[in-house]
Amino acid sequence: MKFLRNLLARLFALLAISASLASLNALAAFDDCKDLFPAQQIPTSNQVGRDLCFDGFAIYYSPQDKKPIYVVEKLHKEQLSMPHPRRTNQFYEEARLPFAERSLLADYRGSGYDRGHNAPAGDMSNERSMAQSFSLANMMPQARQNNQGIWAKNVEEPTRAYVKRAAGDIYVFTGSVGNSGSIGRGRVTIPSYLYKLVYDPSKNTAWAFWIENTNEAIMSPPITYPELVEKTGIDFHLPVNSNTNQQPLIATDHLKTKVRKPLGGWYPVFFDEYSSSKLNGVIDNIQAGKIESIQIQYDRNTNLAKQIAKQIESQTKLQVSLLQSSPPDSATVTYEHNRVTLIVRSK
Repeated sequence: MKFLRNLLARLFALLAISASLASLNALAAFDDCKDLFPAQQIPTSNQVGRDLCFDGFAIYYSPQDKKPIYVVEKLHKEQLSMPHPRRTNQFYEEARLPFAERSLLADYRGSGYDRGHNAPAGDMSNERSMAQSFSLANMMPQARQNNQGIWAKNVEEPTRAYVKRAAGDIYVFTGSVGNSGSIGRGRVTIPSYLYKLVYDPSKNTAWAFWIENTNEAIMSPPITYPELVEKTGIDFHLPVNSNTNQQPLIATDHLKTKVRKPLGGWYPVFFDEYSSSKLNGVIDNIQAGKIESIQIQYDRNTNLAKQIAKQIESQTKLQVSLLQSSPPDSATVTYEHNRVTLIVRSK
């Protein structure tokens, strides 16, 4: 009898695994949110994943990498012109995914990488969508200065600016490729490159931002749609051709002043503890005339903040400003209260 029970238990376990694998495929359905895709055409990818529908975006998720393969949004100017809801910062683990396939809050904690949004919180027009955007299924391990600097200022902001000037719906695909290691016990893949594809059906134009996932990444001109398809191996089924896949003038004009300028004129430098080499690098840039101003933001680590300020002011003619703020912890997110952040504005 004991042998029979063990045999049945193993059989049920195998059936459960088979059912889970059966629901994974390279042809996502997105039955509840096809209207988020251009002409309801689902991209074709050779990567096996799970499709997840949210109110304002959809995710094709990789259980192997534990991050999105791609995320799609349908945006329009009225949506982005509405009053912006309060940013929740309530990161949560995606309960619709089997536990073994989820990225966990613990995976990112202490990893040195940000939980980088694919569908940005800044695109959300209501509180429900804002809350949904903090699902870890929507996150990728992103270099911190990249996330808060070049990606926010040189990719997400100009994309929203274009949407606000466009005549109709704009479709935006965001994702990442490559493998630069992993974080956490869950081994969440760190992507090597990030991309954001913008498609305007009214003009039949498409272009893509392509950014290295490093703190030192610099801005380069957008790439064409065929180039992105080649780099990602994903066919987004956009009806564009070689003559209509250049970025429009508004995006070009924005980038003319940004190319080769790291992080769009400002960037953060993080100090979890005192680092003479990191601080000397900042001081060298001040002495070379590359820095216009510095604000030091801190929470609990007053001593470190004042130590950094004192050293900068004693070795340069720059006067820094200190800003103390105390973001509240919650059940699902813990802030690094001892971190000191230098917001550096370059000339």
